[in-house]
Amino acid sequence: MNFDLTEEQAMIRAAAKDFAEKEIAPVAREINRNKIFPLDIIKKMGKLGFLGLILPTKYGGGGVDYISYCVFLEEIARADMGITATASAHMSLCAHSIEGWGTEEQKQKYLPRLCSGEILGFLASTEPDAGSDVAGIKTFATLQGNEWILNGNKMWITNGSYGGVGVVIAQTQKDGGSRGLTAFLVEKGTPGFTSKGIHNKLGLHSSDTAELAFDNCRIPKDNLLGPVGKGMSVALSAFDCARLGVAARSVGGSQACIDACVSYSQNRKQFGKPIGSFQLVQELIADMTVETEAARLLTYRAATIKDTTGEAATIETSMAKYYASEVVQRVAHNAIQIHGSYGYSDEYPIERIWRDARIGSILEGTSQVHKLIIGRAKTGLNAFS
Repeated sequence: MNFDLTEEQAMIRAAAKDFAEKEIAPVAREINRNKIFPLDIIKKMGKLGFLGLILPTKYGGGGVDYISYCVFLEEIARADMGITATASAHMSLCAHSIEGWGTEEQKQKYLPRLCSGEILGFLASTEPDAGSDVAGIKTFATLQGNEWILNGNKMWITNGSYGGVGVVIAQTQKDGGSRGLTAFLVEKGTPGFTSKGIHNKLGLHSSDTAELAFDNCRIPKDNLLGPVGKGMSVALSAFDCARLGVAARSVGGSQACIDACVSYSQNRKQFGKPIGSFQLVQELIADMTVETEAARLLTYRAATIKDTTGEAATIETSMAKYYASEVVQRVAHNAIQIHGSYGYSDEYPIERIWRDARIGSILEGTSQVHKLIIGRAKTGLNAFS
């Protein structure tokens, strides 16, 4: 495979890098220290077309390929991984699902507004007692006349407080398991739908995370997304796209650590010489660089397969997400080691990357779940009951 960027891909990388360096990096410490959701930055991203990159041009999107999407997320993540999580969830989980499963009327209604950043999108699958086990979802939807009545709770929903529309996965069949799941579109302000921000997180302080509640929430029958009983398929297709986003942002976080360590080791002196001349520091940077490049290649490979075949590339995306999300944690750990006590403070971005990176091996399927997905693909045997 040839991973040399095309002219368009290189332009997207340059535009994203310029935006990240000018608009995000200068304020990243402040918004994370004060746990501010940077809505103004998100709106600017929408105006520049960043929030609809992978959506068709007919709906106001950029119509770009997945490699372009990955390099965009990489560059934004080098400045702040939390903002990248916002953009990725918006596009991968919500807009991508509407584009793939929605009626033409639904696409016309929501996609232009999502692409422009007029509204943010989210997907609500996880519940207090249902994370990796999507089939264990208890939120229930009952059809009454021309309305669906939703009841239940969702947890850890990215963009849940600020999102204007979301894809909500619910049961529509008693004891239906995965076959009973159905997807719905729920707008902010719908009676019976409330959200509450989740605070005091370890990381991603610049990203909105919320708990959602549905109390006899009535939504129009036309807000069904895809066929009844196909909610698991909607969710899995969203996860395939979102996992690629997690991999790309993990690569960006790793690269940010490397960049910071190279600069620091060249300028920080101990025993009368730059610490970058010490063999063990060079060993750490070499390990960080090799692992990051390997994660990048796995991510680009998954994106290329999605671009060239039109398939979900589920296994390749799973491998990229699993490996990249683990790598960024090791890279950030070593980066703190190189920076010493300075790496333990927010004077440098390393401690923020270390905190932000931790969630990558949990959300969109834990590392352990991805090992089972990969193992099942290799052995043909299902570890899930």
